Amino acid sequence: MSEQEVRVRFAPSPTGPLHIGGVRTALFNYLFAKKNNGKFILRIEDTDQTRYVPGAEDYVAEALKWCNIDIDEGVTVGGEYGPYRQSERKELYKHYSEILINRSHAYYAFDTPQELDAVRNEYEEKKQTFIYNATSRNKMSNSFTLPDDVVKNKINNGEKFVVRFKMPENEDVNVFDIIRGKVVVNSSLLDDKILFKSDGMPTYHLANIVDDYLMKISHVIRGEEWLPSLPLHVLLYRAFGWEEAMPKFAHLPLILKPVGKGKLSKRDGDKLGFPVFPIEWKAPNGDLASGYRESGYFSDAFINMLALLGWNPGTEQEIFSIKELSEIFSLERVGKSGSRFDPDKAKWYNHHYLVEKSNEEIATLFQPILIQKGINKSDEYVVKVCGLVKERANFISELWEQAYFFFQAPVEYDKKTVKKKWKENSPKIMSDIQNILSTVEFFKAEDLELVIKKYIEENELGMGMVMNAFRLTIVGAAKGPGVFDIIELIGKEEALKRIKLGIENINR
Repeated sequence: MSEQEVRVRFAPSPTGPLHIGGVRTALFNYLFAKKNNGKFILRIEDTDQTRYVPGAEDYVAEALKWCNIDIDEGVTVGGEYGPYRQSERKELYKHYSEILINRSHAYYAFDTPQELDAVRNEYEEKKQTFIYNATSRNKMSNSFTLPDDVVKNKINNGEKFVVRFKMPENEDVNVFDIIRGKVVVNSSLLDDKILFKSDGMPTYHLANIVDDYLMKISHVIRGEEWLPSLPLHVLLYRAFGWEEAMPKFAHLPLILKPVGKGKLSKRDGDKLGFPVFPIEWKAPNGDLASGYRESGYFSDAFINMLALLGWNPGTEQEIFSIKELSEIFSLERVGKSGSRFDPDKAKWYNHHYLVEKSNEEIATLFQPILIQKGINKSDEYVVKVCGLVKERANFISELWEQAYFFFQAPVEYDKKTVKKKWKENSPKIMSDIQNILSTVEFFKAEDLELVIKKYIEENELGMGMVMNAFRLTIVGAAKGPGVFDIIELIGKEEALKRIKLGIENINR
C-alpha cells in the first residue's frame, strides 16, 4: 500500500451492549489513529436486522463518549464518506454483489433451507461435514447449475435467493497480519460464503469490504474471532480488483476469564461480581447489566486498565493517560495470546486514580453521598476529610465507610475491639486524657500528640494500650487515619464529648 492517511474504523453491530472486549478494540483503533495523525471512524454494521436491539446504537455512542474516545467521522458526527450506518447503504451493496456475479466471482443460489438441511443430513449419515464449495456447488440449485433463462425467471418471479462467493479451488491464500505474522489458508477448507441475503441485506463479509474500500480504511484492527474470515476478505479484495488498496490487518487477542478457560463473558461478571460493560445497559425487556461507570470507576482508570490488556509499553510503567497512550501505542507490542482479565487489578487502577485526584475534586464527588445521608458540612471540612481517608478507598462510594466518624459520634462500639483493647484501667486513662485535652489551647494534631505522649511516658503506660482505647472512644472501632488528625478536625468540644460517651458506654 502506498503512503496514505491512516484511517481506522470501529464497526460494532447494534445487537446489544458493548462488551469491554469491544471497547478495547475501539480504544486500540483510536490510539493507533492518534499515534499516526489519522482518523478514527465509527460505523454501525446493522446488516443483521433480525438481531437488531433498540437502544444499542445510542449505547455505543454514549459508552465511547464516557471513555473519552473521540470520533472523527461516523454516525454521530457525519463525514464525507457517509452514510455510516450500513442499513442506509443497502443499494450500494446490491450493486457490488452484481459486479462480482458479472465477473463470475459470485453466483445466485436458490437452495431452500429445507433442501440445505436434507443435504447436510445426507453428509452426516456418511459421517462427513457438508461444505458449500467447489466440490458440492455443482450439485446444488444455483446459477452455475441452472440455465440462464431459469435463473432469470426465478429472480423475476420473486423467488428467494442468496448471493454466494465463488471460492477458488485449492489455492493458498497468503496474508500478513501485523500482530500474528504470515497467515496461510488453503481455499479448499473454506465454503462459498453468503455475501447477500434473501432479505435484501448484505452479510458482514460483503458490506465491510465495500465500506472499508469506499471509506479508504488503511488498517483493519479487530478481534481475533474474525481471523477465520481473513482469507475470504483478501479474496474479495482481489475479486473486486482492489488488492492495491487493501488495508493492513491486525487481529487482537481475546480477553480471557479471570479463572478457568475461555473468553470473558457477561456470565463471568454476573458470577464473580464485576462489570463487563463500560456503562450500565438497560435492555428493552427491562433487564439491567452493570457498568463500570455506575460501579464507581473513573473513565481514565478504566481506559488505562483496558489498554494494558493485550498490549505492553515495553517498560515497567503501568499508569498512562489516554494522551500518553496515544503517543506510544504500537500494534507491534500487542501480544498474540489472550490476556486474563483481573478484577482486582481494575480496582487497583481506580484506587490510583482516586488518590491522584485533588482533595477538592474528591470532596465534590463525595458531597452528594453526605447530603443523601442528611449531613450538611462545609466544602472546606469535607476536603480535609477526603485528604485523610482517600488512600483507604478504591471508589468514592467507599469513602463513607472510611470517614463516617468525622460526621457522627459512635452510637455503638465494635465488640471485638472492645474485648481486645478496652482494659480495666481504660476508663481511668481516658478520663485523664479528657482532662489533659480540655486544657490544650491550640487544638492541633502535633500539639495534641506531644501532650498525650508525655502523659503516657510519665505514667509508664503502653503506647498501644492507651492509643487503642483512645481511638475506640473517638471512632467506635479500630480503624481510621491518625487519631490526632481526627480529633483536630472534629474539634475540641466534639472530641471531649466522645471520650465522655466512651467512658460511660463502653462495656455497659
